[in-house]
Amino acid sequence: MKQLYKSWLCNWPILTLALLLVGSSCREEDPAPDNAIIEANAKVNSWILENMEFWYFWAHELPGSPDKNLEPDEFFQSLLSDEDRFSWIQDNYQELLNSLQGISKEAGYEYVLYKDPDNSNNVIGVILYIKPGSPAETAGLKRGDKFTHINNTQLTTANYQEVMPEIREDHTLTFTPKIADQEAFGSEQTVSLSAVQFAENPHHLSKVIEIDEKKVGYYVYNFFANGTDTNPNIYDNEMEDIFEDFKSAGITDLVLDLRFNSGGSESAANSLASHIGKTIDATKVFARRQYNPGVEEAIIDDPDLGPEFLVTKFLNKPFNIGNALSGGRVYILTSSRTASASELVINALKPFMEVFLIGDVTYGKNVGSISIFDDEDPDNTWGMQPIVVKVFNSLDESNYSNGFTPDVEDKDNRLFIEPLGDPDEALLAQAIGQITGTAQTGRIMPGGESREIISHSLDEKRRSFNLVIDQPHGSTILRP
Repeated sequence: MKQLYKSWLCNWPILTLALLLVGSSCREEDPAPDNAIIEANAKVNSWILENMEFWYFWAHELPGSPDKNLEPDEFFQSLLSDEDRFSWIQDNYQELLNSLQGISKEAGYEYVLYKDPDNSNNVIGVILYIKPGSPAETAGLKRGDKFTHINNTQLTTANYQEVMPEIREDHTLTFTPKIADQEAFGSEQTVSLSAVQFAENPHHLSKVIEIDEKKVGYYVYNFFANGTDTNPNIYDNEMEDIFEDFKSAGITDLVLDLRFNSGGSESAANSLASHIGKTIDATKVFARRQYNPGVEEAIIDDPDLGPEFLVTKFLNKPFNIGNALSGGRVYILTSSRTASASELVINALKPFMEVFLIGDVTYGKNVGSISIFDDEDPDNTWGMQPIVVKVFNSLDESNYSNGFTPDVEDKDNRLFIEPLGDPDEALLAQAIGQITGTAQTGRIMPGGESREIISHSLDEKRRSFNLVIDQPHGSTILRP
């Protein structure tokens, strides 16, 4: 059986299977009998199992006789290895593909939830960043604003899991704006927000900060994507422009902010690392891939792929700034949500330069997935994102399943936070201190005590914690 495995990017096909349509003798207006539901589930579940038997990284652990009468999401979960924290399935594959490109229905703000310091039964939200061009920006919301109510309902430890999903539709937000340059909030306000189908740009912010004869490039990159369906290379081109600006400005140091970046496309990760790495070019290994034995054999035997597909090389980038960085060091800001493709970049750069991490221990994901769906069967709308590969750097290192431990640890969980790019913002201030030699160990950074996270908006995004493995146009993997 011939199968196609492709990235979700650039309109490349994705693994498809032609399946027989299941007929029904029921009239359209009659409710489907139980046996029809069971039959429909069995059809989808057979498709799931067939793909998992071939692709799944832990295919050798699949159960011998799984129950195909289960609902497809339950069936998929029943197949997963105890080692697998990451594979997932969704009942609408187009929503799956959109989410990987940063497209979702939202108002345009990311947040973190904490217990209210004044009432332990209540929950407060702090806005982490606002997306340019979104309804949230139009409404005047800013990073650091604190919110307490959604649709006039007070957030509590008992109800926040039921209330927060309401922000996926039009809603009201009761908030108090943070007062600039103060550890204080203003008067309470309520704003109405529309939830729209919104395409976030991953390049959130880039600027050059001049301090103590240093030129510091600061770059907030929030997920890995090359482009959109309508413009497949737009984000690649924008990244190129950012590093051209950095190189033209003559930056001496780079602070790469990945604290909100939970992963995405392997090729976008390669592009980023290829702009930063010291003494790298297209002859140096960016990453090595390990699949299950059956897939590796198919790759090696495929004339369009071959053994070279198991090794990804860096790219030649005209605006690479690695050799210009002081001490051959890059500073990367991290959080507990820095994951997957972000960790791939860290791991890939380590053999070539010093990678200095500031923030929290990263998530710990050294495996990648592909998007699988059946676009030839209109009755099967399911899409799945199973783990199929483990990744290594040029030294065959992949020992970060428990995350990367930062050189300077700071959980960055403060009630009062400064704008991104402000030299006084906690993690950026620490990086600048390291660059200028003025870092003060043990001092309390702006914003007061750190707090325990109850919930984080990045945890709710399907694109989070994904490394999506890409494949060159025109290639196929043949399966007997």
